Amino acid sequence: MMPHDKQPTPKMAGKLFSLKAPCFLLSKLLPKRSHQYVSSATNSNSLVHNTSPDFSNRTLVFHLETTLLKSSSLFPYFMLVAFEAGGLLRALVLFFLYPLLCLVGRNQALKIMVFISFVGLRQDKFRIGSSVLPKYFLEDVGNESFSLVMSGKRKVAVSDMPRIMVEYFLKHYLGVDAVRGRQLKVVSGYFVGLMEANNVNGVVLDDDKMLSHAVGIGSFNEYSLDHQLFSYCKEIYLVSEADKRNWQILPREKYPKPLIFHDGRLAFRPTPLASLTMFMWLPMGIFIFIIRYTGSTILPIQIAHVVNSSTGFTTTVSKPNASTTKNDKTTGGVLYICNHRTLLDPIFLSYSVMKPVPAVTYSMSRFSEVSSPIKIIRLTRDREKDKKLIEQQLSQGDLVICPEGTTCREPYLLRFSPLFAEITDEIVPTAIDMQVNMFYGSTASGIKCLDPVFNLLNPFLHCSVTILDKIPSSQTCKAGGKPRIEVANHVQKEIAKALGFESTILTRKDKYTILAGNEGKV
Repeated sequence: MMPHDKQPTPKMAGKLFSLKAPCFLLSKLLPKRSHQYVSSATNSNSLVHNTSPDFSNRTLVFHLETTLLKSSSLFPYFMLVAFEAGGLLRALVLFFLYPLLCLVGRNQALKIMVFISFVGLRQDKFRIGSSVLPKYFLEDVGNESFSLVMSGKRKVAVSDMPRIMVEYFLKHYLGVDAVRGRQLKVVSGYFVGLMEANNVNGVVLDDDKMLSHAVGIGSFNEYSLDHQLFSYCKEIYLVSEADKRNWQILPREKYPKPLIFHDGRLAFRPTPLASLTMFMWLPMGIFIFIIRYTGSTILPIQIAHVVNSSTGFTTTVSKPNASTTKNDKTTGGVLYICNHRTLLDPIFLSYSVMKPVPAVTYSMSRFSEVSSPIKIIRLTRDREKDKKLIEQQLSQGDLVICPEGTTCREPYLLRFSPLFAEITDEIVPTAIDMQVNMFYGSTASGIKCLDPVFNLLNPFLHCSVTILDKIPSSQTCKAGGKPRIEVANHVQKEIAKALGFESTILTRKDKYTILAGNEGKV
């Protein structure tokens, strides 16, 4: 028998098997690169040498992650999904897996993040893509790349992330005509954490004819062009990592649509380092929460204010030179009209005047109502009944109302309900602003009884209260004869001016329809 006809001995077979096993495992873990779509393009140019290409009559095909977003890491977006949709434990698991994500290939890391973030979530309840992620995408858009993409006549976005994460942001805020993203597999209405194959949807090509004279925008990273749509592009422009490092973040005033509403508890971008900081803070944060909560509910207002200030819970107060006390000829108390930033706004006002001021509210969880250090009067949404409730309480003393009916985190004021304007002429506008550095203390779709918990969990919590001059009698309903809507709009305008905010005609119903798909009744 010739040497090449010899059969391997058992010992040799064992060695061969021991080599094949790790090779097979590595072949499955290491991402496979594809170059066929890059080479099929007619031209490939660097944007460094094409500072102002004219795309006004062209269709742009661009890769979201590498050509529009300044950051190259997808971890924060999946951490947001894990924390906001799956909870603290799921977010902790994803965080602990971060070292593994750095060791495996990019495609494998993406699959792991998708699985951890989505497995077990209900498809019909998932709203993170429209209520939470757009804010963080907008804050990561490069100003230079934004101007380039928006110059195209028609825009087709390609993303490696699941389509459910990016589609609302791209279509609603950027006006993208079509989005090519990965679909998630669903079984019995639940995500299983796996993605479908990345195939081109023929409807885009056949019906819309978008890609007849298309231009592609990718990066020097191979995976940014590893998509079939780029094979239809006549030209491809490339963005380098050096270019991205020099980009400026898109300023708020250049947002195609204003960011007024967003949901979620995290008030920071959850990068790995920031996430580590949050998890390290939580044990101490729970202890601080207990001190703040106990002090606010048990101690008198004057003492509670001092205790809270010592834990990083501070308040600054600005009062007018003129007196805000009521007219001696009238009966009852002063009606403080506040914008609504958090659940704690009436409490901050009480700290400012150094006495507990009762508040009326349209909606509040039972836990928040019971644990409040001030009296809470719940309205019924019946105009006549609510009017009598407010008049009755106002006859007993001062009262605070947030006529927006719900909180707004961004520098905008929602439409003021005019009910307060026809009740009294003793109206004192009060402008409130809040700065938090870790958690938002309000939610549209989450568990509302946790609102005060997340508020008081922040390492630092600062509120500025500006008590404005009392509305002149000539600008009120009873003494001045002004329509109630005009009075409400005047008060809204004064508060917006004091804060530097913008007034809108949006309502509570608009907010909850956008963020939670309901009317916000608790």
